[in-house]
Amino acid sequence: MAAPRPTVLVTGAGGRTGQIVFSKLRERSDQFAARGLVRSEESKQKIGGADDVYVADIREAEHLAPAVQGADALVILTSASPKMKPGFDPTKGGRPEFYYEDGAYPEQVDWIGQKNQIDAAKAAGVKHIVLVGSMGGTNPNHPLNSLGNGNILVWKRKSEQYLADSGVPYTIIRPGGLQDKDGGVRELIVGKDDELLQTDTKAIPRADVAEVCVQALQYEEVKFKAFDLASKPEGEGTPTKDFKALFSQVTARF
Repeated sequence: MAAPRPTVLVTGAGGRTGQIVFSKLRERSDQFAARGLVRSEESKQKIGGADDVYVADIREAEHLAPAVQGADALVILTSASPKMKPGFDPTKGGRPEFYYEDGAYPEQVDWIGQKNQIDAAKAAGVKHIVLVGSMGGTNPNHPLNSLGNGNILVWKRKSEQYLADSGVPYTIIRPGGLQDKDGGVRELIVGKDDELLQTDTKAIPRADVAEVCVQALQYEEVKFKAFDLASKPEGEGTPTKDFKALFSQVTARF
């Protein structure tokens, strides 16, 4: 008899990358039982409004238990996102200013919110956590940290470390710049310690990040591993189809 399908909870399922992961898992319903977690009823309706989509505030630890109960794996795609201050006029030069809404700073979302998810998953016996972070975390002076004074990469890095120390099998994926382009048509590249940021290939379509998240659920080789992820430009190299081979290049635990 075939093993039962693993139940996979995707948090941030209303976000731009989270939606793609959630729909990929849904499409593979022979392999996975997908659940989503979003922060509002509006987001829930946007991704179909089904019973397997939970509405919860990740900043409140006790809100997470129902969604994670009985889940085999967790894919964390929640992230703070800065907003542009109104009144920016690109014709006048200068740079737009950004801010985070109250309660939605990286410290609250990317640190406390992710820590809560990791704790809830551990308590519920989840067997694998895939966390999507970001490249750039080795550099405290990275420009992204100055946006809205949020130090977003600092807090992401802290939650990545917390996951690595949690004892739960983990996979930490740190993509480069995210593009809204088609997936499955590029050669993917893995790296470590932000080395890819020194190259010309430091961006990747969201759809490819989403596919790597789904593939990571299927290979033992990628547990207790962390890697940077980018892609070659479309037309260069060979589109990645063999994910086992891609993952076998990953050696770093953090």
